[in-house]
Amino acid sequence: MLSKFISYYKPHKKLFFIDMFFALLISVFDLIFPMVSRNIVNVIIPEGRMDLLIKWTIIMFVLFLLRYISYYIVAYWGHVLGVYIEHDMRKDLFSHLQTLPFSYYDNTKTGHIMSRLVNDLRDITELAHHGPEDLFISTVMLLGSFILLIRIEWRLTLIIFSFIPIMIWFAISKRKKMENSFREVRKKIANVNAQLENSISGIRVAQSFTNEDHEIEKFAEGNHQFKIARKYSFKVMAEFIAGIGLMTNILNLLVISAGGYFIYKNYIDTGDLVAYMLYVNFFMQPIRRLSDFMQQYQDGMTGFERFMEVMEIQPDIVDKEGAIDLENVKGNIKFEDVSFSYTNGEDRVLSNLNLDIEQGKTVAIVGPSGAGKTTLCHLIPRFYNIDEGRILIDGKNINDIKLQSLRGNIGLVQQDVFLFTGTIMDNISYGDPDKSEEEIIDAAKRARIHDFILTLPNGYDTYIGEKGVKLSGGQKQRISIARLFLKDPPILILDEATSALDNETEILIQSSLEELSKGRTTLIIAHRLSTIKNADEILVLTNEGIVEKGSHEELLEKDSLYAKLYKSQFKDLIS
Repeated sequence: MLSKFISYYKPHKKLFFIDMFFALLISVFDLIFPMVSRNIVNVIIPEGRMDLLIKWTIIMFVLFLLRYISYYIVAYWGHVLGVYIEHDMRKDLFSHLQTLPFSYYDNTKTGHIMSRLVNDLRDITELAHHGPEDLFISTVMLLGSFILLIRIEWRLTLIIFSFIPIMIWFAISKRKKMENSFREVRKKIANVNAQLENSISGIRVAQSFTNEDHEIEKFAEGNHQFKIARKYSFKVMAEFIAGIGLMTNILNLLVISAGGYFIYKNYIDTGDLVAYMLYVNFFMQPIRRLSDFMQQYQDGMTGFERFMEVMEIQPDIVDKEGAIDLENVKGNIKFEDVSFSYTNGEDRVLSNLNLDIEQGKTVAIVGPSGAGKTTLCHLIPRFYNIDEGRILIDGKNINDIKLQSLRGNIGLVQQDVFLFTGTIMDNISYGDPDKSEEEIIDAAKRARIHDFILTLPNGYDTYIGEKGVKLSGGQKQRISIARLFLKDPPILILDEATSALDNETEILIQSSLEELSKGRTTLIIAHRLSTIKNADEILVLTNEGIVEKGSHEELLEKDSLYAKLYKSQFKDLIS
């Protein structure tokens, strides 16, 4: 996993080495200052060399300016490096999410996905910047301090550096607790995000049922669990930071006491003790950096682990080697002994289904709820892989066709229309972003939504709110139909596209759908049987498979399941 993390530095290696170079300069400047101070106290001041004092003062001032420039570069461009890496990871994760099948989204909460995409990667900026830099500077400072200090007084230096193993032991002992606590925080905030996304999306339902207090209670529980997890993580972090602080103070006390003793014994002089005091402060910088790094590492790598968990999920619906494009599509669709289940062969939704749909025909599929009507239509564009059998389009197995080519030739209109946050123009053009504005307007006219759009203050540039909340159900449906007119696919699937609409709107949209269906192979899943009387063929699908098929008149004459369903709806309309 660490090698994968390091691989994200490769596109930005120039910036990385710039950051490391100036970090090295900062370390060198910090190592020089105590030695110059020692020389001033021990030699220059006792000898009264004011010329050298002025000279070294000017030199150190220049070095401080150079350190300022170096620190600015490290602080700015180092963080930019982290931002670039975070950007690349988020881009890769989002691109990977686009390849995952419907089954992943069926089983994963939207809030959890958002948490991994946003929150989990946020701290990676700090880790990507400070991680290598802190390790590098700490190594240079510790080694440099040790070499310079041991030249002054090796016994005092060994006493000081004997504390390093103790500090390392302490850091390692706390590492596991910090890792577990930060991982738990990630899980809890993901739950909060999921609850938040769910509550906000359903705000209208909550208010219509006056369940605001219930939603507050649900959110409060998740928020409370996050608070507890966060509180514990800070407790572990406080133990770590406070422990490092205690060791720092003990080390300072040790330098003063032992240094005073060594002055008494004439092992060192006052200038040497000043240098030791300065070096101890500089020496504690890498210790503090290492303690900060431990926190950043646990926080950042916990998020990176969750990032990799998603990246390692292999999409089960992919183009096979040698997959072909679907060209000159006529629209013949054939199911051969197709079986499918959502649970790897258990509780089959479809079993040994055989179906042959001729090009250009309109075929309606009706039947009781749960019989697999929508599932059947979702198998054609390979939203799910079938367990057994084959599905053919123009004689070609859909498993042998490139997914983009397959889905590019299929248009889908569903009952629950999804519109993207943005303008009407944005949503219609989604059918084919390369089409011109004139073609978009023509598609809107054919969907019978153009006149309505012109009544809006900003016309096609009118903002429709999140998920099209400012539009009625019929208006959203007609925009989705305009989107399909623009796409112009040879195969069309209408999944209960009008069942949630009032009669007047349904009649209007039905005429748009009939125009859209002309010359295309069309599958209609219908709840209102009155809308499919003109279909070329009607299939009655139950848990036992296709039990009836024929035209509307033929099925009424059989006086079987379809006739009963139709008469039942007719009674409801009469009453």
